[in-house]
Amino acid sequence: MTEIVRMSATQLVEEMAQGNLSSVEITEAHLDRIDSVDGEIHAYLHVDRDGALATAAEADAARNTGADLPPLAGVPVALKDVMAMRGVPTTVGSRILDGWLPPYDATVVTQLRSNLMPILGKTNMDEFAMGSSTEYSAYGPTRNPWDTTRIPGGSGGGSAAALAAFEAPLAIGTDTGGSIRQPAAVTGTVGVKPTYGGVSRYGLVALASSLDQAGPCARTVRDAAMLHRAIAGYDPMDSTSIDAPVPDFVAAVREGDVRGMRIGLVTELSGDGYQAGVQQRFTEAVELLAGLGAEIVEVSCPNFTHALGAYYLILPSEASSNLAKFDGMRYGLRVSDGDEGVEQVMARTRAAGFGDEVKRRIMLGTYALSSGYYDAYYGQAQKVRTLVQRDFDAAFADCHVLISPTCPTTAFPLGEKVDDPLAMYLNDIATIPVNLAGNAALSMPVGLAPEDGLPVGLQIMAPHHQDARLYSVAGVLEGALEDRWGRPLIEEVGA
Repeated sequence: MTEIVRMSATQLVEEMAQGNLSSVEITEAHLDRIDSVDGEIHAYLHVDRDGALATAAEADAARNTGADLPPLAGVPVALKDVMAMRGVPTTVGSRILDGWLPPYDATVVTQLRSNLMPILGKTNMDEFAMGSSTEYSAYGPTRNPWDTTRIPGGSGGGSAAALAAFEAPLAIGTDTGGSIRQPAAVTGTVGVKPTYGGVSRYGLVALASSLDQAGPCARTVRDAAMLHRAIAGYDPMDSTSIDAPVPDFVAAVREGDVRGMRIGLVTELSGDGYQAGVQQRFTEAVELLAGLGAEIVEVSCPNFTHALGAYYLILPSEASSNLAKFDGMRYGLRVSDGDEGVEQVMARTRAAGFGDEVKRRIMLGTYALSSGYYDAYYGQAQKVRTLVQRDFDAAFADCHVLISPTCPTTAFPLGEKVDDPLAMYLNDIATIPVNLAGNAALSMPVGLAPEDGLPVGLQIMAPHHQDARLYSVAGVLEGALEDRWGRPLIEEVGA
């Protein structure tokens, strides 16, 4: 069983193809692993044992007929609890949706089902995806499998922790300002934020509609590429969906070559404020890329220094609008003494159902959008967003991809920043510009920081619609790093 849960998705596919393992065996092994360790890790909010095993049995039956199956058929996957899944509790990490059973599937869930991938369950997250540590979940924090006294990143810490604890071979996350990439960095896993519109957002409970993007989480670059391929594509149910063919991301990993590529180091995303061990591992990875034939150049994106401030005006503004529908009238929690008017019920429900961070951002957003302040705050933030996009355009005119550390530090201790919102927000300083611009980015592990032995992530950024470049560069670098270590970084956990 231990061997099964430590296999990559690619290995599991091969084992099923050769008849050595069935999907039911693989799914049962992961469900047993969840039973064994999730009491401590708390990666899951809900485990759908019956549903996962039913899909696994369906995949096995189809394979036994000799049918032509999707590449990931039979491989289990974990789902961040921000995606609607018919008949399965969907809470978004909030008490306000306690007990809600969606009557429909998100498009990503539909795609997973059509690929015959057993969905193990829903993973923990910061409430409404507002946070960088998964400590703002109304159902308690998730712990980092590398060190259970530390955070697994956020808001998608549950999905990343499930991978690092070998409770799932694949997972789905969402990234509004780094919520796939930052957890990947601090758990030693791979996380991809696709080009905005590259993966359907239909059925995703919205935080900030112009920033949110679903994407793949995995333990290897190839596995992430396979999952990305499975969930990407045009969706007429999503007005922001890109109507274009999906590239072959797996081929990009297999055929990747950085010789002759110009790779830009963003000067604003390193140096002061970055942990010494993070900077050291990042520098070593850059040297590896140079040794593999890439041309490394320094690139300045001066408006990135204003991205954090702009983001924390745009996101709360959109969130205050999106969360207005959670009022106790239609679904989820309702708090009432039975003798109150509608406005009183709404006020009591929202006061009881939303946590402190959600309330904080709703108030910030409402203020930024209010009469007399719209132009001074929200309008100015959108102008900065345009400047950030122009910085990316100028940089990509000269470089194929850009790189930076994913996070300024390794995973910090639980409780260290939970009462300091500004310190918490700074964790996303390197990831936020990508969401403002809408282009693609990937985080991958590049070693352990010498001072604390915790994972360090490197971020690769690509232009709009050039997600395949992420996999080309990441695949080559991953191979070079494995040659150096002799095995994937994630195998260190529990070794």
